[in-house]
Amino acid sequence: MDVLRPVVRPYAWGSTDAIAELTGRPVPAPGPEAELWMGAHPAAPSGVDRDGVDRGGVDRGGVDRDGVDVGGRRTTLNDVIAADPDRELGRGCVARFGPRLPFLLKVLSADHALSIQVHPSRTQAQAGFLAENERGLAPDDPARNYTDDWPKPELLYALTPFEVLAGLRPPADAAQFLRALEVGQLTPLATQLEAAASTQVLAGVLGTILSWRHPAQPANAAQPANAAQPPVAAQPAIVGDVVAACARLAAAGGPYSGAAAAAVRIAADHPGDLGVVASLLLRHAVLEPGQAVFMAAGGLHAYLKGTGIELLANSDNVVRAGLTGKHLDVPELLALLDLSVDVPVLAPRVLADGIAWFDTPAPEFRLYLVDLVGNTVPLPGEGPRILLCTEGSVVLRSESGQRAEIARGGSCFVSAADGAVSCTGRAHLFLAAAGPTPQTP
Repeated sequence: MDVLRPVVRPYAWGSTDAIAELTGRPVPAPGPEAELWMGAHPAAPSGVDRDGVDRGGVDRGGVDRDGVDVGGRRTTLNDVIAADPDRELGRGCVARFGPRLPFLLKVLSADHALSIQVHPSRTQAQAGFLAENERGLAPDDPARNYTDDWPKPELLYALTPFEVLAGLRPPADAAQFLRALEVGQLTPLATQLEAAASTQVLAGVLGTILSWRHPAQPANAAQPANAAQPPVAAQPAIVGDVVAACARLAAAGGPYSGAAAAAVRIAADHPGDLGVVASLLLRHAVLEPGQAVFMAAGGLHAYLKGTGIELLANSDNVVRAGLTGKHLDVPELLALLDLSVDVPVLAPRVLADGIAWFDTPAPEFRLYLVDLVGNTVPLPGEGPRILLCTEGSVVLRSESGQRAEIARGGSCFVSAADGAVSCTGRAHLFLAAAGPTPQTP
């Protein structure tokens, strides 16, 4: 077992309080802290204290400052796994996923809206990664959509109320929302949605909105042949008109008031961004603490505000189409978009006293919740696991006699070689493990 030194990712949309408070550091943090990564992703692998040796690159709060070494050696979980993948991951895990930890555990804390995005399936990621390599894009090229050849399904569990846009509305509902805004430029889109024979119309309308030329875009920029393009002079006003209409609708109440209010807040984070208009096509929800959403490949989403636990396949492949200053690729997003993806709000399933789990189809991961009340329970799951303590403290003991202790904000890697592990204490724990091995019929 190895106590981890997770890595803070300082993306601009992050909060300055939640991650710092969880890890026992001064609040507010000096800058935004968007995500806390616990895992072995090459971009930001966690540091480890193997054999009780602090390898450097770690601040006093037990977190790594975005993967930067600070005057000393730095051993990462990547190093540990690469040295002996069969021992650390187990032969069964290596046979399924190769010599790579299949999941990545995060704390995510958003003060501002994240991008409108989708993630690829494994087949799509492999094809996209190969194509960008063949084009000669450097691994760190900002124009990349694919940083690796892995899929990125993800589960988001709310620690606080968490506002999300997740999945597309049914065409009739989207049309009704657009008409309720009474913005003339949206009327042709509402008409298309009302006349739709299938949900495929949503992809066309989304593509139309995201392809409207930005005021700074050259007049000769390529546009889809079927784009319902407003007059160039009107384009700068569209986002403003939609935001004003959303403010009126939010104040009036009714079935779309929450989504309309969200659009106003998104516009404050991303002024003039056509993603504000595109966001109207997505389902709006606020997860209560303890609820979760699972995002399959091809599911359109944007996380808006809140703090939660995110468990995902060990990838950073994101294709974006709005609400960000990062690389946008609308055609690629539309190619990956899966209109059949449903994004239900999930509740955990009880496994045993004090232990619950979320059932998802992702083979790369499973999330367990463990509540200890002074008792001792066997750690669920098998193979490589990562444990995060969000309340209290816990002592872990392996069948080989190893012992590790973590308190609030601490995390630990349990290798396959550790075998059966028990946990004792008063604590609330999140446990990430690989998904169960498929049963042979």
